[in-house]
Amino acid sequence: MVVKSRTFIATPPGETIKEQLVDRGISQKEFARRMNMSEKHMSKLINGEVILTPDVAVRLEMVLGIPAYVWNNLESIYREKLIKVNDENQMDADKEIIKKLPYNEMSKLDWVPETRKPSERVINLRKFFEVVNLELITDKQLSPVACRQLSKTEKSDYALLAWAQQAKLEARKIETSSINLKALKKDIPDIRKMTMENPEDFSPKLMSILSNCGIALVFLPHLDGSFLHGATFKDGKKIVMGLTVRGKYADKFWFSLFHELGHILLGHINHVDGLTDEDEQAADDFASNSLIDNESFENYVKNYKINKDTIINFSKDYGIDSGILVGRLQKDGYIPYNRYNSLKKKYIIDD
Repeated sequence: MVVKSRTFIATPPGETIKEQLVDRGISQKEFARRMNMSEKHMSKLINGEVILTPDVAVRLEMVLGIPAYVWNNLESIYREKLIKVNDENQMDADKEIIKKLPYNEMSKLDWVPETRKPSERVINLRKFFEVVNLELITDKQLSPVACRQLSKTEKSDYALLAWAQQAKLEARKIETSSINLKALKKDIPDIRKMTMENPEDFSPKLMSILSNCGIALVFLPHLDGSFLHGATFKDGKKIVMGLTVRGKYADKFWFSLFHELGHILLGHINHVDGLTDEDEQAADDFASNSLIDNESFENYVKNYKINKDTIINFSKDYGIDSGILVGRLQKDGYIPYNRYNSLKKKYIIDD
């Protein structure tokens, strides 16, 4: 079968065989018998679906009188042109895909080399994603990512794929123990206590605790349009957890962290079919209840007047950053989003 691209045409030797049969008035069935080959194999040979081997070339010389070297040459030219056709067609397809990826932003972050040439961008992104063509980056078998994402669009989906791949590359530099979810569950209270600390104090401790549980924690900058707070997935023998300090508010950071921990402990990561709305809600519930258990939160809203003093005092007694309680009160509709934001800390965490 003839295959074409914008520049190249690949014609299999079978087209020449077909012409010879027509000129000689020989049926394909009879020709297969003369070649001592099955009709099925002969059909595939004519359509370019199997390689014309040197053995077949010698048989063709005997039956059709055309030298074997001619057939071998036709096969070699066809295979060479076929590679060029496929490469050009794939390059054209990948040039469309790169329009969906935030290449300029990725290059500013030094994730990929800076270039304006589409073909160079394609090559750089193939190497970045470690795939032979960019159509593979949406393969759920290769990218089963559990994440906290506020909005989903095609642009955000591709930004997520880029962000998650960078997290994977960064995680390779982090040594971890074997995955131990029992240990992780025991460490949840200690992790929650870190909300009272500054990033420069809790970051190394948090990374150490998680690495001992088989989790590589990576902090990455936010990609515009990704609506992303965090993502988690398994890579080899470790779990990769990527977090962004998008918004830079402590309550959002800790909620995202515990949301991702929820995905891990609830067994949501690396589902080929992706996460369901129920999975996301379960991770949200885990995060909320781990940071402030529901009973304590309900006790506060029922028995305390919501104001700055009670928020500070309750949070101090409970052992959690006051901004997290403010975020919970805002999210659950007890106060508007513009109230008590002065109690929220802003984080700057080195990427």
